Amino acid sequence: MTDPERLVFRVLPRQVDATLAAALREWLLGKSWSQVRGLLKSRRVMLSGNICVDPARRLRLSDVVKILPHPAAPPPKESDVRVRFLDAHVVVVEKPAGMTTTRHAEERDWPARRRQLQPTLDEILPHVIGKMGKGRRRKGPPPPVRAVHRLDRDTSGLLVFARSVAAERHLMQQFRKHTTHRRYLAVVRGHVAAETIASNLVRDRGDGRRGSTKLPDVGKRAVTQVKPIEQIGDYTLVECRLETGRTHQIRIHLAERGHPLCGEKVYHQPLFGEPVPDTSGAPRLALHAAELGFEHPISGERMRFEMPLPADLKEWLVDLRREAR
Repeated sequence: MTDPERLVFRVLPRQVDATLAAALREWLLGKSWSQVRGLLKSRRVMLSGNICVDPARRLRLSDVVKILPHPAAPPPKESDVRVRFLDAHVVVVEKPAGMTTTRHAEERDWPARRRQLQPTLDEILPHVIGKMGKGRRRKGPPPPVRAVHRLDRDTSGLLVFARSVAAERHLMQQFRKHTTHRRYLAVVRGHVAAETIASNLVRDRGDGRRGSTKLPDVGKRAVTQVKPIEQIGDYTLVECRLETGRTHQIRIHLAERGHPLCGEKVYHQPLFGEPVPDTSGAPRLALHAAELGFEHPISGERMRFEMPLPADLKEWLVDLRREAR
């Protein structure tokens, strides 16, 4: 287990749909079931760039499994979720990095005990709201919130959830029509010029990852406005404004321009090419949803929220600037 090459494993066709624990036992010869479960429980196993603690997770052909030399930081808790705005129809929150917005489709039928291994933001948020006094007298479980957009697990920043069917319908329409305001901050490798990046994105560019296609009338249109804010040695702090909101849009567009985000573990590798080395020391994916604006679905009031960079990225940037002097 000391050889770095032995710490990374790629799923073989015969291992598709096998459990993560079963595959780990196959890869880590001599390890017992309890030792494999111990690795997972101690947060030393990454599955396709994310910490996984679930031994029963089913594998896909595109999955990559990595064993960390030391346990990863614990996941965020309820106390790490800050509510910025709350009424009967919407709730705006500051999402901490390390927490998934909602369950993947294949996880929604999991039993409660399994889901509790790593709760998602939409599962935690009703309890946070309940402790604020909203619905405290209500019997039974707190009413659910309704996701209308998402942030990646390792992305921090502002999110809005609907609390009623009418609000959900109206907010989703705003996101579909791209009338919301979203401004992100990111740190990328290399020197970046201001530009508007436009492409058609597909689910599989040819290696199991999302990416752009040159085929006409294929994929979904994605447009990202990129503006450099600060040059920091070999890196650039950029502002990204979304005209569309496709999955991983910012990460894909900047990586395809040769500027993958610092801390990127999925799109740092060109199609059938070698991974772009990252020596930045980023504590996680250097992406933050700094501004969010939308029309209140009931009152029609225009709402705008801002969130500064969280401490982990702020402290890392201080170190990066110091090294660049």
